[in-house]
Amino acid sequence: MSEKTFKAIKQLLDKHNVSYAVMEHEPVHTSEEAAKVRGYGIKEGMKRGAKAMIMRSSGKFYQFIVPGDKKIDMKKARKALSATSFSLASPEEVKKLSDCVIGSVPPFGNLWDIPVYADKHLNATLDFSAGLHEVSMTMSLADWKKIVKPVMGDFSR
Repeated sequence: MSEKTFKAIKQLLDKHNVSYAVMEHEPVHTSEEAAKVRGYGIKEGMKRGAKAMIMRSSGKFYQFIVPGDKKIDMKKARKALSATSFSLASPEEVKKLSDCVIGSVPPFGNLWDIPVYADKHLNATLDFSAGLHEVSMTMSLADWKKIVKPVMGDFSR
C-alpha cells in the first residue's frame, strides 16, 4: 500500500488548487465495502465510487475508470484501443507500476505516465481509493477531468 501515492495525489491536487476531501476508515477491498464506510449507503455510494483498473495490451499499460456500480466492458475497452490482446494487469505489474495493491489504485494513471480512459457514466462527484485501503478521497469529476485529461467513452456494462 502506498503512502507515497497518497502524498503524490495530494500534492497534484494542491498544485491545481482544487477542492477535495480525505477520509480515513477501516480497510476496504471492494466497491461495496467502500460505499458502506464512506457513509452514503450502498446504492449512492457505489454510483459515486470510481473503480480504477490497470489493463495490459500488447506490452503497454492503460488505466480504465468505471463507476463503482458498474463493471468494465472488456469488448468496449479493447475496441477503444483497437487491441487484439487485452487483459487486467497482474497484481505484480500493478504494484510495480503504481506502488499500489489491487483495490487501492487511485484514478490517476497520469502519475505513472499511463493513459487514462474514463467511462462517461461516472458521477459528478468521485469517491476513490487513494493508494491505501484505509484512505479515500472525494473530488468533483470536473476537477478530476481537468487534471487527469482522460479519454472519455462508454467502457462499462
